[in-house]
Amino acid sequence: MGQMIIHIDFNSEEAIYVQLRNQIIIGIATSDLKEGDTLPSVRQLADNIGINMHTVNKAYSVLRKEGLVKLDRRKGAIVSIDIDRMQAINEMTGMLRIVLAKAICKDITEDEVHDIISGIYREFIMCECKKEKGKDT
Repeated sequence: MGQMIIHIDFNSEEAIYVQLRNQIIIGIATSDLKEGDTLPSVRQLADNIGINMHTVNKAYSVLRKEGLVKLDRRKGAIVSIDIDRMQAINEMTGMLRIVLAKAICKDITEDEVHDIISGIYREFIMCECKKEKGKDT
């Protein structure tokens, strides 16, 4: 798994498999992980992080269901971004609906939400651009 470093917060209320899944998704978004990259085996990643193999397996299974990873018996988990665009939009809309409802409960304005989303989006795009420039040199 290239240069990507996984950080697990064992004190977090968020499940470990969710933390692992989220970090792999961020790795794909920032181009630390690319289409066709092979992820470490379940056993290898579990040993490296110090977690149960079933936890890694669950994270990989969720990523497979989300269309971001394919599981191959010989090669293991491989980054495979084959998710349909409309499906991705529908999933994102569902997740954002809850996040935005919470924002409204906390009196976060629409402009603040737009600024936050734009900032995060630019952050991911900038990571990708920096990596692309590094290839040219």
